[in-house]
Amino acid sequence: MEQKIEDQLNLALAMPENERIRTGDLNTGYMEADNSWELIVRYSGDIETAASGLVNSIKVLRGGYALVVVSQENIERFALLPQVIFVEKPKKLYFGLEYSRSVSCLDFQYVDYGNVPKLTGAGVIVAVIDSSVDYTHPDFINADGTTRIIELYDEQTEKIYTSDDINNALKSGDGSLVPVRDVSGHGTHVAGIAAGNGRASSGRYRGVAYEAELLVVKLGSDEYFSSARLMEALDYVITKASELNKPLAVNISFGNNYGAHDGGSLLETYINSVSDVWKSVIAVGSGNEASKRIHVSRRFDSTGIPLTAAGQRQTTELVIGKYEPFIDIQLWKNYSDTFVVTLVSPDGKRYGPINGDEYITRFTAGDTEIYVYYGQPAPYSVNQEIFIQMIGNDYIASGIWHIETEAVRIVDGRYHMWLPAGTFVSTDTGFTDPQPEITLTIPSTSYNVITVGAYNQRTGAYADFSGRGYTRVIETVKPDIVAPGVNVMSAAPGGGYVLRSGTSMATPFVAGAAALLMQWGIVMGNDPYLYGEKVKAYLKRGARALVGIPVPSPQAGWGSLCVRNSLPVTIW
Repeated sequence: MEQKIEDQLNLALAMPENERIRTGDLNTGYMEADNSWELIVRYSGDIETAASGLVNSIKVLRGGYALVVVSQENIERFALLPQVIFVEKPKKLYFGLEYSRSVSCLDFQYVDYGNVPKLTGAGVIVAVIDSSVDYTHPDFINADGTTRIIELYDEQTEKIYTSDDINNALKSGDGSLVPVRDVSGHGTHVAGIAAGNGRASSGRYRGVAYEAELLVVKLGSDEYFSSARLMEALDYVITKASELNKPLAVNISFGNNYGAHDGGSLLETYINSVSDVWKSVIAVGSGNEASKRIHVSRRFDSTGIPLTAAGQRQTTELVIGKYEPFIDIQLWKNYSDTFVVTLVSPDGKRYGPINGDEYITRFTAGDTEIYVYYGQPAPYSVNQEIFIQMIGNDYIASGIWHIETEAVRIVDGRYHMWLPAGTFVSTDTGFTDPQPEITLTIPSTSYNVITVGAYNQRTGAYADFSGRGYTRVIETVKPDIVAPGVNVMSAAPGGGYVLRSGTSMATPFVAGAAALLMQWGIVMGNDPYLYGEKVKAYLKRGARALVGIPVPSPQAGWGSLCVRNSLPVTIW
């Protein structure tokens, strides 16, 4: 196993293809037609020259990252290049679905405060990286009939449609001129909250930064999209905004659950890197996993003398529902700790103990194939992953499975287990004693983004589905802030409006708010440095605590969004 290749990719390469394609995420990035993979790479030096002849294609991104397509037989040779620092496979991403203006303190947009300018987002770009946007919706069209969209980039076809292209399609009514559709409606809804002008509702459902220009990226296919596509999209929108010399607020309303939840994956470090490139703010939803049974944390007792914990045993119960074709379980621990794992199926048969002497251990439990992969620490992390992949010949054996851990040598003692997030598991599947903490989805665990949770704007209560913090290991306060996320009305494909809930809906409130602050600071000349972490600091300072929840907290971070209070106090 090549140490510069992430654990999940090592397992994917070792697993037979006919079994890998039946998993939820292990096959993501694989291209069957030519037996190749799209991979995410961190590198130094001249990667294009070094990789010449080894890769099918390479796209260099900012900050020492690249996306490569390489045949499976060449992956290990590619990883051995001295210019290659680390290689990961893409991961599937999913949407965070599950009175808003006034509770977010946006009343100054309507009320004349004398010395306070009316902030509308004018002069700022709002980037919606999502399922696309219905560009024919009136909320994204100016009063003169022209589009508010600067460009629309369709990653699936790799075609960029300019404002002229969209205006021609609008004027002629010929949708084939810009054949990009928002099938799910998710991106349209998000864009409406962040920057819709409310023309279809006479202003009633107007978005936050309603005069901002829009930059839209349709991520991948309508079925799913990957972390590689997100990285490519971020590179595109930041490059475009810098070319236009306009500040940029980016909205990311999706994520996944694979990783150590500590900000160390290539996707997370890439986002941290590009956030420093331009006058930008990146808002990311915390996910909707807190009320699901997808996370448990455990701890072996230790007196500080490692061997004193030896022999301790713990058991975690996992209910597998009927008709579950596959599932993966991530166990993340400190590499300094050593313990063995045993799996017990619902019929009482034991598989293990597994001590990591072999990187990959395989069992057949009736009609269920089990792979257990013991990972190694990465260049950026002291963590160790034990990855368990179950695949049913038809379905995994349903019932209560037991995951037994026995301590051998314990220094830290803490470990966590996660199941896949989103719709990758049924509601019948989950741990019997789940913990809602550390259910932030990735990349909301990136340090430099504004991580956004959700609350019920009608009751003032925290939304129980909203992903909670803090981040694992160093316990960075995340989410940073919460915003309205329950039954939010916004634009829908076809010209109307629809109610939706989730941190997907909360995030564009913050992206729009960031655009307003950057308008006041950069566009209006009050503070040319009001972007990035400074915007985050202002929003956190102005946030209001939810009733009964301390500040900061794993549920709500520094409190609920209040744009008026977040503007510099000297203007009031």
